[in-house]
Amino acid sequence: MIYRSAEEWRSAPAKRIVLFGMSGLGKTHLSSMLRGTGEWFHYSVDYRIGTRYMGEYIADNFKREAMKVPFLRELLLSDSVYIASNITFDNLAPLSTYLGKPGSPSRGGLPFDDYCLRQNQHRRAEIAALLDTRHFMERAGGIYGLPHFVCDSGGSICEVVDPEDPADPVLDALSRDLLLVWIKGSEAHTAELVRRFDRAPKPMYYQPQFLERAWIAYRVEKGLEEGEVNPDDFIRWTYARALAHRQPRYAAMARRGVTVLAEEVAEVTQPSDFDDLIARAIARKDH
Repeated sequence: MIYRSAEEWRSAPAKRIVLFGMSGLGKTHLSSMLRGTGEWFHYSVDYRIGTRYMGEYIADNFKREAMKVPFLRELLLSDSVYIASNITFDNLAPLSTYLGKPGSPSRGGLPFDDYCLRQNQHRRAEIAALLDTRHFMERAGGIYGLPHFVCDSGGSICEVVDPEDPADPVLDALSRDLLLVWIKGSEAHTAELVRRFDRAPKPMYYQPQFLERAWIAYRVEKGLEEGEVNPDDFIRWTYARALAHRQPRYAAMARRGVTVLAEEVAEVTQPSDFDDLIARAIARKDH
């Protein structure tokens, strides 16, 4: 780890961390709080994916839908209107909408092959965005004069790396420059995330092998052909399984860094609390 003790963390002139874990446990909340101090640069991996690497795919999808409307088609063909995504750190809906859900087109689903194509685009984009972290660290200091840096990773980071490979290029690059911090949720947190997802199912990225197994198992269990799948029902069925699939992968990643509990994160209300949180996690690691 780049900070060998709690004291080294506290006295570091440049604090650099990667927050990772399940979506909904506080990564972006912590990152936004730190950014608000004026001393931390907040690098959002999902925002980078949705702008730099998938922005054109997203905009083209908007245009494809607009071309189905005669009024908008005429305006687009004459360059009279401009269509773009308005993605922000707090609103990643354009990215998740583009990823979509597999299943019956009449219910808003995508053919499975098209869905897998978009999943693969996301995989490449996420790896590239993670490898851009060092570039943004240099920008943070060189342009903005900000000493501290937080990389706010997406929940799917564990799906695009091999946590068991000591030479994984993405994890190597991150752990060389930053402290990896896993926000670990409890079973109660997982249950709440599942309930929240069930109320409003959202598109997400899955490891290809996991997705293929889930797609087959779901259709066998339900007795459905691909075109008969209810997209929302499939991703609801898959979500809890995906969280269980990710837990050991997060845990393996955390061996390169430290672990904090979601309950501890919930008690952080100011930057000094965050410094204490990381110091305690490093001290636990030492022992």
